[in-house]
Amino acid sequence: MPKLIRFFKPFRVLSQFTDTQGRATLADFIDVPGVYTAGRLDYDSEGLLLLTNDGALQTRIAHPKHKLEKVYAVQVEGTPAQTTLDRLVQGVTLRDGLSRAVSAKPATEPARLPPRDPPIPARHRESSSWVTVVLDTGKNRQVRRMLAAVGHPVLRLVRLRIGPWKLDGLAPGEWKEETVHLPR
Repeated sequence: MPKLIRFFKPFRVLSQFTDTQGRATLADFIDVPGVYTAGRLDYDSEGLLLLTNDGALQTRIAHPKHKLEKVYAVQVEGTPAQTTLDRLVQGVTLRDGLSRAVSAKPATEPARLPPRDPPIPARHRESSSWVTVVLDTGKNRQVRRMLAAVGHPVLRLVRLRIGPWKLDGLAPGEWKEETVHLPR
């Protein structure tokens, strides 16, 4: 029976089980043998990470050809104009090619989002805003690079959803095993 684990990856935790540099890893939170990440989330990003013991499910979740949407709440420096957010959807040229968001919209800080540890410095929080970015691809540090390219560096990035699976109900460092319903 395939296992699927929803995990709230905290800030400054690697999306792997080992590290030679002594940084926090998944092994510090999850003691379930035989599960592997289905996709990644940067060390300095937070939020939903899925793990499974099923290779086909892992591919279905992580491979770009399946176009599984990923939703991010992003705190950025400044307040992007609608024309700037539209550029993210039209496409931004990065060093590895054109990168497009499915959507990019102004937002408010997500309800029940726990404070980040360590917190964003006050001088940055006061002049920041939140946006919601939806992607159906997964290039390395894609959201961060896209927003930096349009002049709004990321202060905090939290993945809220991958396909049908949501972060809801988890605190940083918590995980829950789910019933597997393959996305269409």
